[in-house]
This record gives sequence, C-alpha cells and structure tokens, in this order.
Amino acid sequence: MTDLSRVQECIDTLARMATPNPSIMEHPIVKAFEVNRDRIIQHERDSIADVPAAEKQALLEEYLKLLDYPEIVHHTSYYVDNKTIKSIYSSKGTAVTFDKQTCGIRLNLELACGDNKNSDVVSKAAIRFDELRGLEDYFKERIEKSVAFVREAVPIEPGIYTVLLSPEATGVFTHESFGHKSESDFMVGDETMKAEWALGKTIGRDLLTIVDDGLEFGNGYVPYDDEGTRGKKTYIVKNGKLMGRLHSAATSAALGEPLTGNARAINFQFEPIVRMTTTYIEKGDRPVKDIIAEIDKGIYVETVRHGSGMSTFTIAPSRAYKIENGNITTPVKVSVITGNVFETLAEVDAVSEEFELMSFVGGGCGKMEQYPLPVGFGGPYTRVRKLTVQ
Repeated sequence: MTDLSRVQECIDTLARMATPNPSIMEHPIVKAFEVNRDRIIQHERDSIADVPAAEKQALLEEYLKLLDYPEIVHHTSYYVDNKTIKSIYSSKGTAVTFDKQTCGIRLNLELACGDNKNSDVVSKAAIRFDELRGLEDYFKERIEKSVAFVREAVPIEPGIYTVLLSPEATGVFTHESFGHKSESDFMVGDETMKAEWALGKTIGRDLLTIVDDGLEFGNGYVPYDDEGTRGKKTYIVKNGKLMGRLHSAATSAALGEPLTGNARAINFQFEPIVRMTTTYIEKGDRPVKDIIAEIDKGIYVETVRHGSGMSTFTIAPSRAYKIENGNITTPVKVSVITGNVFETLAEVDAVSEEFELMSFVGGGCGKMEQYPLPVGFGGPYTRVRKLTVQ
C-alpha cells in the first residue's frame, strides 16, 4: 500500500474481514510490544535533500582526480545518500516519528601490476554533506596504499598465524561471525543453538565485550525499531561472558527475555525480523603499537573484501601485510582467513585503545530475502592468537 490517502480505508476493509478476538491483548506477542509516543527530528537544518545534485556531483569529481595511476585499470565510483523520515503506529497506541540520514563517497578500484591483480574499496560515510568536504588527504592516502599493495604483494604461505584485525576487519568479523549468531530467531525451536548460546557461558577473556547499539549515529541508527520498540545498547558479551541476544517481540515472548529494539525490515513490504544495528567490540586500554610489538610472526588485515559465516566464518581480505618481529612489513595476498566462531573468540588476547565505528557506503547486511539493510560496524584493533590463513 503506497497511497497514503487510502491507508485508513484499507485498515477499515481489513477490520471488516477480521474476527474480533476479545483476548487479543493477552496474547504473549501483543503483550510484548512496547507503547511509545515520540518525535525525534534532527536534520531540518542540515538535510542532505537540500544540497543540489550538481554540488554532490562536483564533490565526487574532485576526488576522481586522485585516481590517476596506471595500476588503476578500472573504477566504479559514486556518491550516495539517503534521508528517511519514518513513522510507526500500532493499535496498542504507539506513535513515533524520527528521521535519519547518511551520505558517502565510494571508489571501487580494480588494480593490476604485472601478474598481480586486486580489487579494493576506498570510501567515507558521514551524516552531513559538509563532513565529506576536504577529504583529499584521506582519499589520497588510501588510494596510494591500494596502488602500493598491487605493486608489491607476494603470496602468503598458508598456515596458522597470529592475526591483527583493523577496526574495519574487526567490525566485519564481529558482524559476520558473531552478530548473526546473536539474532535470537535462529534459536527459537532450536535447542542445540540455545544450549550453545547459554547465557552466562564464558567464551573469551575479560577484555572481550561485544555490543549492539541502535542509538549510535550512522547507518545503524535505530532510535525505534520497526515494531516501535525503543532502541537500546545491548551487551551480547560482557567481560568474556555471554550476556544477551537480540530480539523482536516474537522472539522476546518465545524466550522470555527483554526486548532489545532489533526488529527491522528493509521497507514496509517486508515483515520485521531480528537484525543487528551497530555492532562492535568495545575498545581496550592498550596502544596498538604495543600490541604489534609483541607479535613475532603474524598477519595484519587492514581492509576486507567480504565476510560470511555462522558457526564457522570466513573473511576475504583485500589488503593484508606480514608482521615480523613486531613490525608491519610486506604486503601479502591472502585468499581467506577462517575459524570457528567460539574458538576464535577464545583466542582474542588484546584489543586496542584506538577505536573506530563506520558505516557501509553502498551495500549492507543481508538476511533471508531482505538485502541490503543499513548497519554500523567497527571496533578496536583486535589480536587473535591463532587463525587459519590461506
């Protein structure tokens, strides 16, 4: 239904077709729904909708001038933005309206030098258009890293390595390998998975805390989910122990646990299902340089092409480097890094005080038939003592 002028007419038609249930308010799922009334409008003065298209195009074209390298054989580059004003109403009395916006520039690079080939993405996401101005040094540095990598990278010798994940790689690892396992619709009716996810179970060291937070600004900002539940900061893991899981009203009722504000749909045509918002590992208290200095032989994963997984995960790096005697050295070509989720979490032995949250520019999270859903991700530099590298 896209004709808003006929919404009430359609509701009335459906009501005439329905059979009244005098006990409906006692249904466990109906009882679980929150009732909220709120209005959060933050982008009236800095709306990206007010920026002329020509100005957005001109900014992108300025950054395209930085791509003048013979090693960049092809690129697909674009500016993207989205502004949404969402209203959610329920028959229990919820009436909330909020706005969110994001914008970004993404340069998809295909590179070649001799027999070496690579693809990489250089991007920057923001909330306001003005935050994308003046980023020549940012883009230049990353483009030069991509070019140097394709010139110099050598094949990795497969094996078991200590792996240092950048904030980007940490975010992808957290989202793909662990975040999806915390979505509780996978556990309803699955006793094996519920047992695996027993709350209170120790799965890592005290330094490991994993959070999903719908109130973090960016792509994952969800002050109210699509069932009208207020967004929350949910500790999935705290100090190495499983503390919670992500819920919709249906899974909250089924498992007898509090709502978390994670019922999300890509648009009104789909039913809300349990999805992440902004998921990350919390920062530690050690400088990353000290963490690197302790690694005699390892791999540093700086950027990631893609990742996937549930019980076992894979990460395909775009750029990775050797770590030798406490220093990041030679670029190396790595196909995949793999591991068992819980075994890998137990191997996390250092997280840095440096920390970054970010948003995808283009793409997003996929689950069932709903893709792409905007999410946030990131974290500190994360050291894993043992991972399989191929």
